Amino acid sequence: MVEPVGLTGEGLGAGEEVGETVEEKVKRIYGGVVEVREPVRNPREMVRLLRSEYRLVVDERLVSLVVAAFLAGRPVLFEGPPGTGKTEIGEAILSLWAGKTAFVIPCSSGYDEYRVIGDFHPLMAMRLGFNEKSFIPRPLLAALILDAGVLVDEIRRSSEEFQNLLLDVIDKRRIIVPEIKRVFRARGIGFQFIFTSNPEDIAQGELSDAFLRRVVRVRFDYPPPSVEREIVRLRLDVDVELPDELLSAMLRVVGELRRRAVYKPGPADTVLWARIAARLARLRGDSRVTRRDLIDAASIVLYKRVGEEDVVDAVLEEQL
Repeated sequence: MVEPVGLTGEGLGAGEEVGETVEEKVKRIYGGVVEVREPVRNPREMVRLLRSEYRLVVDERLVSLVVAAFLAGRPVLFEGPPGTGKTEIGEAILSLWAGKTAFVIPCSSGYDEYRVIGDFHPLMAMRLGFNEKSFIPRPLLAALILDAGVLVDEIRRSSEEFQNLLLDVIDKRRIIVPEIKRVFRARGIGFQFIFTSNPEDIAQGELSDAFLRRVVRVRFDYPPPSVEREIVRLRLDVDVELPDELLSAMLRVVGELRRRAVYKPGPADTVLWARIAARLARLRGDSRVTRRDLIDAASIVLYKRVGEEDVVDAVLEEQL
């Protein structure tokens, strides 16, 4: 268990108040990392800010569907292959919608209510008992209290019990903590959910019908080359020229690997490939990326699976 802010191994730290309510603890523990701004709930303005502030290229139709789902009180499931921006776009949309930094919960089979709602600090519980004084709020409860959005990443990797827990919170917009005899209710519409999922990932389970009935599913896929070109240009963060002909060759390479390789590079891989190649060019004293830079960068970005190096080499030779 991670010790919360303000606590030490000897008990209460400086400034810690024994009589704090859960709400006060949330503000003290999470308030410093949750940035606050005016909520943005107009899809067109969201698209503009996603591009200008987050450097994300997002279709207005997708944003409009998410906003409509939120207004209808439904959570959204972003489903598609890895590297297509599901997590980053979801977190950004939730942050704009609520006007507060979104909470991200990365799923695993071991996640349970104690990891996301709260548990008791053992030393404080020994001194004060299992009550509100020793209770430590976790991210899901903090998001509800702060009226912030929640991105649940890779929901298929969680257990059915964890999914059912989330469904109860979504349906009732409340969290019950029986150990401290408290019911916490959402006070605004900033508290919304986006789930992400890669249905082709083998290290996961299935989503229940009860879960699927409650979510609105938005399908993600690899973008067309024109959009992926725009993404790379927007996210290239080094002042080094990437010639158009080399960028076109890169897009042909990743497109071919998506057809022929087991590991299919997403736009995130293409961006990383360009970024590393640009940094190699700078380290070599060049002002523009060369074919050599791309080949060398590909060796650490595109070689993902043992045994597929020959496939990657062949595609690089054909397209570069």
